[in-house]
Amino acid sequence: MSDTKPELRTVNVTRYGKPLREGGSLPALVEADDDFLYVLKFRGAGQGTNALIAELVAGEIARTLGLRVPEIVFANLDSAFGRTEPDEEIQDLLRASEGLNLALHYLSGSITFDPILNVVDARLASQIVWLDAFVMNVDRTARNTNMLMWHKELWLIDHGAALYVHHTGPNWPEQSLRPFLQIKDHVLLPQATDLDAVDVDFKQILTADRIRSIVALIPDEWLTNQSITESADEQREVYAQFLETRVARSEIFVNAAKEARNARV
Repeated sequence: MSDTKPELRTVNVTRYGKPLREGGSLPALVEADDDFLYVLKFRGAGQGTNALIAELVAGEIARTLGLRVPEIVFANLDSAFGRTEPDEEIQDLLRASEGLNLALHYLSGSITFDPILNVVDARLASQIVWLDAFVMNVDRTARNTNMLMWHKELWLIDHGAALYVHHTGPNWPEQSLRPFLQIKDHVLLPQATDLDAVDVDFKQILTADRIRSIVALIPDEWLTNQSITESADEQREVYAQFLETRVARSEIFVNAAKEARNARV
């Protein structure tokens, strides 16, 4: 859990590898100019830059809390990539995603987390459940765990479905005080018996300064095409206030998670 201000590297995509046909966003395996492989999330896919914002913010919050997340980088996609791709759907996606995208370091050799075979202790399970209830991540279920085992350690991936309330319009203040009822479907909820202790620890870590340093990472160009009435700084302020309110009133989503767990076990 670092005290330093988070920073993201920027890479340039040099080679399009192959599409990873999972979900609706069509991420792809690509190579960048630092010679590393990345899973590229496209700004032109699905929910657009909102999904990239969620991936960035939730992922860096998870990292701040000490959870394992592959390195997140900004990834520039040149206009040349859409010219030679034979698949018309992918060609359209590449053309719509020219400019700044988001990518995660590819964990070569990792395997999908199996809730039956892979044991997660109560502390780690509670940390992940707390995180997902906090950022309203609807996508960590038994059907789609969005977790990987890599070198015998658990890694969290794919947070593009978090912060789903930024699709719902101007009622952020109301949403920030709501319990996260979808936590009832969380794959790790049965093991999450240490939520109260985790809540105490995580509230100390997620100060307003740390939250705002993460929100400050959101690029202007991902925000300016989301609203014609609010500036990028005004939109960042909404994200910051939303997250700060949820931390301050964390008992709302923690109690909801505990109730859901009791009903499930």
